[in-house]
Parts: sequence; C-alpha cells; structure tokens
Amino acid sequence: MKNISIIFFLVVLGTCCSPKKSPIEYGLEKCHYCKMTIVDQRFGCELVTSKGRVYKFDATECMVHYMDAENHKTGEISLLLTNTWDSPGELIHVADCYFLQSENMPSPMGEFINPFSEKTSALEYQESRSGRIYQWDDLKDKLESKIGSR
Repeated sequence: MKNISIIFFLVVLGTCCSPKKSPIEYGLEKCHYCKMTIVDQRFGCELVTSKGRVYKFDATECMVHYMDAENHKTGEISLLLTNTWDSPGELIHVADCYFLQSENMPSPMGEFINPFSEKTSALEYQESRSGRIYQWDDLKDKLESKIGSR
C-alpha cells in the first residue's frame, strides 16, 4: 500500500509540473515583449519553458525578439506555439506552421508575418497577395539576422 501511495504521489507531481500551453485571454493579457494588449486571435504566440513558465506575445516577431534578448537556449524552451489565420484562437506548434510574409497582409508589429496551420491555405493567400512562405527555422533565422543588423 505504501508503494502505491508513493507511485501515485510521483505521478501527480510529474503531471502538475509538466510544461503545457495556457489559453491566451484576448483583450486582457499583454505581450511579454512589447506590452501591447493581445487582441487578434490570428497572431498570438506563446513560449513555455521547460520549468513551465508561460510567456505570451501579440506577434511572432515579438516572440523571436524576446528569445533573442533573453538568450533562451533551446533546452530551456519546451513549447513554441502560435495562433494562425486558418485556425484563429487555437495555439499550434510553430514547427507545424507555415508563415507567409506579405506586404499585402498587415500584422500587429509591422513585419507582415502571417502564420497558417495548413500549407494549402498559405499558398492560396500567397497566390492572391504575393509574398514568401517560410517554415519556422528559416523565419526565425531571418528575424534574428534582422535583429543583429540593427
């Protein structure tokens, strides 16, 4: 019986401290980087550390700027999530998204970065509004190099 209690305690302890996403309260929460209120359900982002700390952002570039400014190491980050045009309000792993950068599609911080959960949706918008489609690693590298050149 004592062993079962210990196992139960360890399982509960492990699940309560595991990193997980936290819903964004649109119109109430502020971007951790720029301090603007997060209002648009197509652009909100979230970084969750391996210790379970959650940082919320109003745009992709704010999350990248924050990661760069705070020198976040890959091992410290458990989750990187974003909202998308085609699934507003739903947080999706950035690695599963496609990011259309098009000057014909404004975004909150002026970098014209528009996330999509489906490649076909990104391609449809690209066809009608031009721009370039990136996957997460390439977009992150592009934004980081832009930060470094300032």
